[in-house]
Amino acid sequence: MNKKYVLLALALYGLFVFLVINFYEDSPSSMTWEDREEFNRHYIAKLVPGQFTLEQILTDLGSPDSTEAIRKNNNYYQVTFYRTQHVKSDGMTTQEECTYLLFINDILTGSGLGGEYPDNWQVIDKFTKK
Repeated sequence: MNKKYVLLALALYGLFVFLVINFYEDSPSSMTWEDREEFNRHYIAKLVPGQFTLEQILTDLGSPDSTEAIRKNNNYYQVTFYRTQHVKSDGMTTQEECTYLLFINDILTGSGLGGEYPDNWQVIDKFTKK
């Protein structure tokens, strides 16, 4: 009789593990800040400019920690900042703790460390003069 319960428990556990692995979708919004940083870092490292849209990245990474947008010369530029490295425990996310992603007309064009993000939209010139 005890063997039946053990086998039943193992079967239920196996079913539970199978369901979690195959159907549970991990969302950045439900992660701890440490896990989200790691997830963002790995995801952003795999991005290839020109092959991703803003919508795809928002779907996969969730809302950015910060964002800026401007229209210039009939183009729409948007820069999103995602936290990728912890600097200081002060309850605030700064640009130095982020990686920025530049989108021109909703297509990923470039990225860089938030601490190196230039002022006054010079990033636009950096990526459009190539």
